[in-house]
Amino acid sequence: MTVTTRTYTLPILPLKNSVVFPFVAMPISINRPASVAAVEEALSSDSKMLAVFAQNDATIEKPKIKDLYPVGSSAIVKLISRSDSMIQIIIQAIERVEVTEYEPHAAFLKARIKTLPMPHEEGVEVEALQREIMDLTGRYFALGHPEVQLNFPQFVSPGEDFMQLVYPLGQLIGLNVEKAQMLLEAPTPITAMQIIRGHLDHEIQILELRKKIADDTQSQMGKEQREYVLRKQMQEIQKELGEKNPAEAEHAELREKLEKAELPDDIDEEVKRELSRLEQIPTISPEYQVARSHLDLVLELPWNTFTTDNLNLTNARQVLDDDHYSLKEVKERIIEQLAVMKLNPEAKAPILCFVGPPGVGKTSLGQSIARALGREFERFSLGGMSDEAELRGHRRTYIGAMPGRIMQALRRAGTRNPLVMLDEIDKLGRDFRGDPAAALMEILDPAQNCAFRDNYLDLPFDLSRVFFIVTANTLDTVPKPLLDRMEQLRLPGYSDEEKMKIAQLHLFPRQRAEAGLAEEQFIVPDDTLARVIRRYTREAGVRELERMLGKLARKVAIRFAEDQTEPVTVQCDDLPDMLGPERFFVEKLRKKLPPGVATGLAWTEAGGDVLYIEALLLPEGDKLTLTGHLGDVMKESAMAANSYVLSHEEIIGSGKPKGVVHLHVPAGAIPKDGPSAGVTMAVALASLYSGLPARSDTAMTGEITLSGLVLPVGGVKEKLLAARRASIYRVILPGENKKDIRDLPDNVLEEMEFIFADSIEDVLQAAIPGLSYN
Repeated sequence: MTVTTRTYTLPILPLKNSVVFPFVAMPISINRPASVAAVEEALSSDSKMLAVFAQNDATIEKPKIKDLYPVGSSAIVKLISRSDSMIQIIIQAIERVEVTEYEPHAAFLKARIKTLPMPHEEGVEVEALQREIMDLTGRYFALGHPEVQLNFPQFVSPGEDFMQLVYPLGQLIGLNVEKAQMLLEAPTPITAMQIIRGHLDHEIQILELRKKIADDTQSQMGKEQREYVLRKQMQEIQKELGEKNPAEAEHAELREKLEKAELPDDIDEEVKRELSRLEQIPTISPEYQVARSHLDLVLELPWNTFTTDNLNLTNARQVLDDDHYSLKEVKERIIEQLAVMKLNPEAKAPILCFVGPPGVGKTSLGQSIARALGREFERFSLGGMSDEAELRGHRRTYIGAMPGRIMQALRRAGTRNPLVMLDEIDKLGRDFRGDPAAALMEILDPAQNCAFRDNYLDLPFDLSRVFFIVTANTLDTVPKPLLDRMEQLRLPGYSDEEKMKIAQLHLFPRQRAEAGLAEEQFIVPDDTLARVIRRYTREAGVRELERMLGKLARKVAIRFAEDQTEPVTVQCDDLPDMLGPERFFVEKLRKKLPPGVATGLAWTEAGGDVLYIEALLLPEGDKLTLTGHLGDVMKESAMAANSYVLSHEEIIGSGKPKGVVHLHVPAGAIPKDGPSAGVTMAVALASLYSGLPARSDTAMTGEITLSGLVLPVGGVKEKLLAARRASIYRVILPGENKKDIRDLPDNVLEEMEFIFADSIEDVLQAAIPGLSYN
């Protein structure tokens, strides 16, 4: 079939956000002067025709021909309505057109245009697409416009162009400019039908999903309304039968609990108001469950419930000694508190902070104190906690709100004076949700916690009778205002003899029982136990020791599980087969020190440790080199030690040594800081410059000044025990630390030699034999 085209000149009406399809009538509002002039030109002609093109950029106010899409529609202006600033017209689009030649005009766009008639297509594919589009159109209107009754012959008469349905559909489903223009530019009916089919399918999917959402919502609303009606009917039936409905039964139960609770007067009035409000709330309302949970918490808290303290001092001593060996200072502090409580029952409970390395018994000591006092014991860990609401609770306006950990602990304990242990306070976090340490400052302050308000409870609760015990490995990360509210008790590491006793009394019997072995089946002599302590563990506490004993017990359990009947006595020679090679050989190391090496003592979170400091003189350079992952304080100590030694010719001889000193503190991967290595660095540098070795049987610790003074340091007990573990029995200490050695066991005091130094001169004379210091 031959397709004929026509050309003629028409004014052009550019549209910003619309595409006009053939066979479609469309109202348009016009206020741009050029567009108004184009319409006036069309109305002045006999045909009243103009060409309508969509702009490819809607932001352009004065478009040119290049700013228009290549294909538009010719249209007849049907009606016009004028106002002061704009005109409104209705146009009837006729057919597709394109610009062939631009004709300049001062007032509006004008061009020579050519019609673009669609080729006629027939066949099975065309018929299939037409039927598919009609089916999809029916589904689209059924879903989106059910009030519209479609009659397709009204749209397309038999034998007429099917594009009379395709183009109006493109206008009806609200395609954007790009998609509408793609449909208008389709070169053949098949292409156009394929495009409109895809858009119809997409719109139907959206409408079906919207219908599903609406149906689900309506179904849920219908279900809730049905439940409401049924509940009302059930209430009326129960009323006629003289029965109580479940809500009334719940309210009666709550009132009964309220009468028995013996709440303080101000709390009692508040709870009665809350209960009256609860009775007015429908049981199906979410607010009902929130109010009910709050009332349950209030009525379950121990407002006036106390446990009677066991104030028998002899019994308390016995319980503490049975559960823990040594720890005299801590035990004495508990006995002191019991004595105060015995004389003054209204005394406020103390807030103690146990500070010590892992495995020394901080947590288990809290359990023993609770047992000695006869109080309930509750514990929770603060490690990693970064949300203040974990302690203070969440406000009830939040979904899933809960009371804080303190209120939960009191609820579980069922008494107002339990012992609550807050573990790992030094590992508290902090982020955008708040600072838990700030909340603890109120909880752990006896002057404030008598009226603590949990955010969820929202009622004042007296925490002054709670015995709080806090534990930490170090106090460096704990805020100073929080530390000020706690009494600090240090639990230092154990000596080898103390570990031996702890193993014999507690660890070994426990591990033997857990392995299912009888006392006569599994025997570990004292020399074997000492070998395990010295060669397989290096710690301030006893956790690793207990693991080693547990491993021995399991090895022995295997033998009895395989029908062995003879008792097993573990000898020292059996340990490599049962526990593997010995892990520590400290006493065999560094028996002879070269010049430039000195033995220091360090404090760590795991207890004390021996620290060797090495210095080497390099041939070139002019600056002190420091390695070993040292902190700023330790670097400054090294500089002070070097300056002091270089300033004294009696140490280095005549003339400054040539070259640069490299000072290293193994192990390089472990961060180190603090001033207590000052004397060790001074000895290492003096040994290097003088060429005389320091004594290998002597360790030392102390801070120094440039004027040669030796200042006191902390962690003395842990450091001395570390020296003893390494078979170093001669230690140089600052003179002002003499008072600290009284905390050592008597046998340690007898074995070790202490040199107390007030100046670096005293240290050098005691550490470097043969050094002339005049």
